[in-house]
Amino acid sequence: MKSIELKGIISPILTPMYEDESINFEELRHQVDRMIDNGIHGIFPFGTNGEGYILSAEEKKQVLEVVVDQAAGRVPIYAGSGAISTKETIEQSKMAQAVGADVLSIITPSFAAASQEEIYTHYKTVAEAVDLPIVLYNIPARTGNAIAPATVARLAQIDNIIGAKDSSGNFANILGYIEAGKAKINGTFYTLSGNDQLIIWTLLAGGTGGIAGCANVYPKTMASIYDLFVEGKIEEAKTANERIQNFRNCFKYGNPNTIVKTATALLGSNVGKCRAPFNQIPDEGIAALKKVLAEDKEKGLC
Repeated sequence: MKSIELKGIISPILTPMYEDESINFEELRHQVDRMIDNGIHGIFPFGTNGEGYILSAEEKKQVLEVVVDQAAGRVPIYAGSGAISTKETIEQSKMAQAVGADVLSIITPSFAAASQEEIYTHYKTVAEAVDLPIVLYNIPARTGNAIAPATVARLAQIDNIIGAKDSSGNFANILGYIEAGKAKINGTFYTLSGNDQLIIWTLLAGGTGGIAGCANVYPKTMASIYDLFVEGKIEEAKTANERIQNFRNCFKYGNPNTIVKTATALLGSNVGKCRAPFNQIPDEGIAALKKVLAEDKEKGLC
């Protein structure tokens, strides 16, 4: 199994698309370079912001091939290989391993309610089928299923389950994961914030970074949160984290993925729209976005 530290700010990179909703691979390469050139510490293709929920299996393979090739080992690549069924999750995880991903990010099964025992068995079975580090991905608002801290503590005992990303927005749950990870006997367990606003607080509590959708819009600012923290510049790191609040206030106008992709396009990147039907923002939302982006530019966010 690859040895890797899960740390820093990982960008759940957008999947650029043309008007016909086919993937713009040339722009994807540009976005990989844009992330790395601005200090991002890892790249996560077809996560939530990468619209993994709406890409086909073949498209995911093609996206991952391009990202791995363009990154060329400069930063770790996290592949979102989770699916509703254990069988498909294993298939996607094996694909990601074959293509060259460094880490698997596996979201909980969705739609049908799962017990904690079913969640545990799901992840254990997948972990036994592949030879890559695995990050558990908890985002109950989207999947309907949450991984309890007690289940994380059990899963942490599996050698290649080495971390968890929590996108619940509940800081108490992040603290629960950090505590659960201390139970890992063989190796280190890493906790990442999936909520951009909670990154600095996760770091201060013992977590190691975040998977941050806002990094698609402001990669340098987001990367600086971790870099400043490591340098011991805690107040500056807090300030950097707070600076994205005005932008996040625009999430009320639509799907956060759509807001992030639209903002990236308004800043000049040819990323296109999200796939229908998740691609609409009212006129007042566009106006608010343009205003915030202009204000943030004046403040030096990039």
